[in-house]
Amino acid sequence: MKPTLKKLQDQVMVITGASSGIGLVTARLAAKEGTRLVLAARSEDALRQLADEITAAGGEAIYVVADVSNQADVKHIAQAAIHRFGGFDTWVNDAGVSMYGKVEQMPVDDMRKLFDTNVWGLIYGSLEAVQHLKTRGGTLINIGSILSETTAILQTIYSASKHAVKGFTDGLRMELEMDGAPIAVSLVKPAAIDTPYPLHAKNFMDREPQHAPPAYAPDIVARAILHCAETGQPEVTVGGGGKMIMAMNHYAPRLTDKFMEKVFAKQEKSKRPPQPRHKNGLDHAAGQLEERGNYPGHTRETSIYTSATTNPLVTAAVLAGAGVGLAAWLNSRSVGSAEVKASVNGQR
Repeated sequence: MKPTLKKLQDQVMVITGASSGIGLVTARLAAKEGTRLVLAARSEDALRQLADEITAAGGEAIYVVADVSNQADVKHIAQAAIHRFGGFDTWVNDAGVSMYGKVEQMPVDDMRKLFDTNVWGLIYGSLEAVQHLKTRGGTLINIGSILSETTAILQTIYSASKHAVKGFTDGLRMELEMDGAPIAVSLVKPAAIDTPYPLHAKNFMDREPQHAPPAYAPDIVARAILHCAETGQPEVTVGGGGKMIMAMNHYAPRLTDKFMEKVFAKQEKSKRPPQPRHKNGLDHAAGQLEERGNYPGHTRETSIYTSATTNPLVTAAVLAGAGVGLAAWLNSRSVGSAEVKASVNGQR
């Protein structure tokens, strides 16, 4: 059964991780479209402020204090949506945490905690969404990453969690289609996004982390999420730079390894000393409404690639252009970097 999806102004939308970054921007944009909102995160003060902001502007929003790593909390989010609005039409699993550093330096308990949020929290949310939406139709939107397709050095555990998110989301989509359930399942894969993500990460490096270029505005991801809420598009990659890295990893994996080791690892470290390790989003709620982070370069406010891939009429042209650009970039790298060339005699 093909899902019949509503316009944003007719929807009730659940957003986890709504107090900062992508979740916060998505909530604000959705509210402007008339979407009624159920906002979930760990920080009650931030959620209350956001709900009051939306209500004061004429919108409708409730909030639920929840840690998505706790299945009972996630059930409470769904129950609150049903109690206040009679249900929901779109569920966005956005909550996530990260860590920077070498795997050998990280406590296993921290790794498990990250998976509890990024993977199990998303699974709990997906199961609640599916149970409800099977009777009325709607959209489940899971936030993955370009790191669902490749791995960022010094973000290994986060990358592994996003690989799991993609595997789970793709499998769930196929099962629901096989059963004829009226649910669209979307995976949104952002590139580096200028949010507080690096600042909230638990950091085991000797410098404060930052995004490697290019970085994109969270508004681009939010618009992709809202697009999926109305259309059910199965997958959207946000940011042409991210698509380029994914393609490079596919066609030249050893070159990608060397790029990560020799270039990317340096770009992830800022010039600032690290914050005290106890100040991190893995162990504590952020507590503030923050859309942007500490990216030092120019944040790209648009993505032609993403706009094109959410418009079927021009997707093919953009993909062809991306292929040409990748070929030219790879050629320039091979010509200009003898060190890398010497390291990539074989392909895995």
